[in-house]
Amino acid sequence: MAQDRTGADGGAFVPPMAKIPDRQLSILEVLRAARRNLLEIIPPVAFTQPMVSGRTVARWHMVMDPGALKRVLLENEENYPKSRVTIRMVKPAIGDSLFVAEGSHWRWQRRAAAPVFAHRHMVALSHFMTAAAERAAERIAARAPGVVDLYPEMIAATFDVICDVALSGSKVIDKGAVSGTVTRYFETIGRVSLFDIMNLPSWIPRPAQLFHRRGITDMQAMLDRVIAERMEGDRREDLLGLMLEAADPETGRSMTPEELRDNLLAFLVAGHETTALALAWSLYLVAHDARVQAKLVEESRAACGGGAATAEHLPELSYHRQVIEEAMRLYPPVGMISRTARKGDTLCGREVRKGDTVILPVYALHRHEMWWDTPNEFRPEAFDAEKTKARDRYLYLPFGAGPRICIGMGFAVTEATLILATLVNRLSFTASGQHPKPVMTLTLRPEGGVPLKVAARGPVATPDEAALAGE
Repeated sequence: MAQDRTGADGGAFVPPMAKIPDRQLSILEVLRAARRNLLEIIPPVAFTQPMVSGRTVARWHMVMDPGALKRVLLENEENYPKSRVTIRMVKPAIGDSLFVAEGSHWRWQRRAAAPVFAHRHMVALSHFMTAAAERAAERIAARAPGVVDLYPEMIAATFDVICDVALSGSKVIDKGAVSGTVTRYFETIGRVSLFDIMNLPSWIPRPAQLFHRRGITDMQAMLDRVIAERMEGDRREDLLGLMLEAADPETGRSMTPEELRDNLLAFLVAGHETTALALAWSLYLVAHDARVQAKLVEESRAACGGGAATAEHLPELSYHRQVIEEAMRLYPPVGMISRTARKGDTLCGREVRKGDTVILPVYALHRHEMWWDTPNEFRPEAFDAEKTKARDRYLYLPFGAGPRICIGMGFAVTEATLILATLVNRLSFTASGQHPKPVMTLTLRPEGGVPLKVAARGPVATPDEAALAGE
């Protein structure tokens, strides 16, 4: 049960946790749990030991040791491609994009796309983030005072950003239709199926793919039309414009229209959902911790005055970033990463055979008793500069690590920081008495939403007003 911070002893807020089984599950129970909530297949020992192994149909290993994680994600990463189940769940929407591609096909796409996501480009596009943050603040303020579900509001805000950044001014894209398609995708095709648990080949169609493919096809067609228009000369300063100019610096190869579409879809599908989750969980946590919220308000108003946060304010919003990073520790948007061993290997002194599934349970890693003090409490101070520098890099993986670290990480953190700072500057958030349940399919979502009490804050005092108040 979640508890609010109380008293003067500084006790931290302990937010809701996923239900973890207290024993080894049968194959049928694993199937039910995986369909309901992937976090429920994580055994309790995964929160206390560096590695856990077992067998459902195939052999599997859950890895929580930072040295072994570094080997999987960096030192021997070519031996651990994305698992067949992961590819089956995401490929219908995003094709052979950066997220799915392997080997040389992945490498040339990554080389071509990396400059697109350079810091200077993200700063240049950040005005879209500020505008979306202002619109979100106005929408929420119009419903205050009262209880507002912040999860769909954050989905709307980040989807605004992603569409404007990627496809500025496009009249072809139906935002409502695309957003609805993405939501249905996560709830249907993006779930583990019985066929996945039985380790059946991915070429055997899953029922959800057969019944829910239409929305994906329509979304692909919309993007195909946008790309065709741009290639005919309608160039703009947005993500698509940058990607149209992008080329592999080693070979000069550019993306085909189909490759452009798949990578844009990956950005649309994954980019807005994961950032919205980081923001929704951040607001939930902040609403239950008056001390943290007061510190955010002080920092935001010192940096931004009474206005919206912009890229220029980012260096002054360090505590906002700490809050977001701590929210992603407790509720990582991607709570589990799955790989398949191509060849035999050794992790934590244990044999890994060819074909074994290697699971990186990020949710368990981020709450592991060996690596974190008070792992289930909300403490943004865990991410101050000194503690972050001292921590092993492979103990915190909200964006993965190694060569395949999320290419949009900088974009996501910038967006989340600007939106959070704009919202807390203008609005106050307090507990409504309702607590979301952490549920993971492809992403870790707040089941039941994030209903919070929202009220408008007073205006920022001018220096003269502040001086008079001091008298």
